[in-house]
Amino acid sequence: MDKMNDLVIMKDRQAVTSSLQVAENFEKSHKHVLEAIDNKIQSAENSADYKKMFCEGTYQDTRGRNQKMYYMNRDGFTFIAMGFTGSKADTFKLKYIEAFNQMENEVKNGGFKVPSTMAEALRLAADQQEQIEAMKPKVNYFDQIMASKSLMITTTIAKDYGMSAKAFNDLLKKLKIQYKLGGIWYLYSEYQDNGWVSSSTRMIDGKPRTLTKWTQKGRVGLYNLLKAHDIVPMIEKLDVTTVTIGGK
Repeated sequence: MDKMNDLVIMKDRQAVTSSLQVAENFEKSHKHVLEAIDNKIQSAENSADYKKMFCEGTYQDTRGRNQKMYYMNRDGFTFIAMGFTGSKADTFKLKYIEAFNQMENEVKNGGFKVPSTMAEALRLAADQQEQIEAMKPKVNYFDQIMASKSLMITTTIAKDYGMSAKAFNDLLKKLKIQYKLGGIWYLYSEYQDNGWVSSSTRMIDGKPRTLTKWTQKGRVGLYNLLKAHDIVPMIEKLDVTTVTIGGK
């Protein structure tokens, strides 16, 4: 598997790659790739042909939940990759083609052994799971969140996304997550009882002032909501190894 660079694996005696691999290598969101495949499969005219190219599967996210993914053969990959442009995209296309060729040649020459026993099948399944694990971001923002128990001000979370506090607050307002009243940000009713924020009142210059901070549960909630809109932290865009945890 190593010489294939893990781009292509064997599944049901076919050389295939996965939507997770394609999304990562071509720097697309996995949601974008899934939608592109779904649109192909749902095409009334060629639905049956496309179903031969794509096989639905699942993978476990960082919270242990099963999520949808697709395996695709060479033809399926070709259809999806046609929309990816640029020199870097072309480089990966060539690598995939080479990987498909090498894997298929091994099968033709008898170099790849299809599992014939339960032990061999389990070993193959374990190898494939290792590949899926390797597809995940090298640094996982969710894991970083769960490592911290402190409350956080909006400015700190905004920095994770490469934004100012104002821009981040405006974004949350636009997405109907929070609204401003009397100079204070409040969560909409859909989120207000989720334990996402912690508020306290302090006397500043002789006047009471309400300070609101985000809990780690709230930070996770924001992460999931924003990711659904293809808005991800800088750590998942730039493949860096650090992220701000805690904050004042």
